[in-house]
Amino acid sequence: MMSRAIFSSLAALLLLAGCGGQQQDAPETGVSQRTVVTTAETMEWILEPQADVIWDNAGFIIDAQGETDLAPTTDDAWNRVVYAAATLSEAGNLLMLPGRSAGADWNEYAAGLTAAGKGALDAALRRDADALFDAGGNIYQVCRACHNQYWAEGRRD
Repeated sequence: MMSRAIFSSLAALLLLAGCGGQQQDAPETGVSQRTVVTTAETMEWILEPQADVIWDNAGFIIDAQGETDLAPTTDDAWNRVVYAAATLSEAGNLLMLPGRSAGADWNEYAAGLTAAGKGALDAALRRDADALFDAGGNIYQVCRACHNQYWAEGRRD
């Protein structure tokens, strides 16, 4: 039931991304593109929550109480990581849409996010906790590199 709700939410989000907002024609296809939310909102509402799902389910916490493995332990938990990784992978493409793209360097970072997200997706589909941890690191590196170049002064990181 939970996976159906997540899938429905993702489908609605993707449908909404195609309605309203700024319209641009993609030169190679002639298909009309309309963004609904700003780039900052895309980051805050789409990318960050999905990255957090991946990061919250990878690695270990070691503290005074001992060691806690963060890897998912149920099919539902792994599926949440799968959905987050799929969304994050596709979100890289959202960043390259006309009206969001800031040029060639930006698109390279966005493509890197898609690739890193795909690594997390592959790891989650294989239920490979070590590969998911590595993919989470790759996602962080791509985000950090992009933020170093494009993050607005005065914003929290």
